Amino acid sequence: MITLAGIQPSGRLHIGNYFGSIKKIIDMQDDNNVYAFIANYHAMTTVSNHDTFSQLTLECAIDFLSLGVDPTKTIFWIQSDVKEVLELYWILSNYTSIGLLQRAHSYKDKIAKGIPPNHSLFSYPVLMASDILLYDSEVVPVGKDQIQHIEMTRDIATKFNNQFGDIFVMPNAKLDNQEETIVGLDGQKMSKSHNNTINIFSDKKELEKSVKKIVTDSTPLEEPKEYENCNVYNIAKPFLNNEQKNELQERYKSGTQGYGHFKKYLVEIIYDYYLPFREKKEYYKSNIGEVKEILNDGALKAKAKAESKMSLIREKMGLKFD
Repeated sequence: MITLAGIQPSGRLHIGNYFGSIKKIIDMQDDNNVYAFIANYHAMTTVSNHDTFSQLTLECAIDFLSLGVDPTKTIFWIQSDVKEVLELYWILSNYTSIGLLQRAHSYKDKIAKGIPPNHSLFSYPVLMASDILLYDSEVVPVGKDQIQHIEMTRDIATKFNNQFGDIFVMPNAKLDNQEETIVGLDGQKMSKSHNNTINIFSDKKELEKSVKKIVTDSTPLEEPKEYENCNVYNIAKPFLNNEQKNELQERYKSGTQGYGHFKKYLVEIIYDYYLPFREKKEYYKSNIGEVKEILNDGALKAKAKAESKMSLIREKMGLKFD
């Protein structure tokens, strides 16, 4: 089974990125054919500075490897190193209605947040469809907010297949039954665009500063507190097993501790969880040549798959001549 996942290098990775995508990739590496890429074409909708863009892309690669993406098990590359994705993007645009794109929730949300509307932002779902369909992806791990994009990909693929035969594999979204949105400092979904993130590789001081900003209610120290809707508790949940969750819930109910205690606890569990990954990151930062070799090797493997698929598509569409 081919599983595909990508993440934009549009800023430092945060814990929402980790639990929403990266951890899923790592967990599936042993039992699936995993394709994982750094979606730098997609990131162009939000990042334009050359030096910043280049640095963010390299840092994203280092972070992926540090967090456990294994290049001996996973094909790992930078999106722009396989240009076939843009050729397919253009082809698929001919099988994508304007109405379909106008219904995209992510486009509406970004415009509402003040991001200037342009063609790349509007046609983002078509490039995402190209990413998915080019590699015969069967499973795509996504958050709830990305399910619509998988549905749009299936719609585009169906229109193409109806004309040319069963060229594209129909992808399915992988959404854990128990998955919940990772909330940010303000209780909204954790997102760089909301400026409410907790970065994975924060040092202790930065982590403490971020956690202190988590919005809580004004329940006095000596009164029991509601944990279900508490941002501190909900950010802590992904790091805890059932026993640890129960223990933390009892602390909320006891009426003997305040949100300051819970925030200190959150700092410790986040910092300890990512400590081994920080050590691995230092290794890759000192061995940039090895990182580039891994990316080049992954791009060659991804390109071989992409070229084979595009050869078939060109032939079916009359773009290839003998």
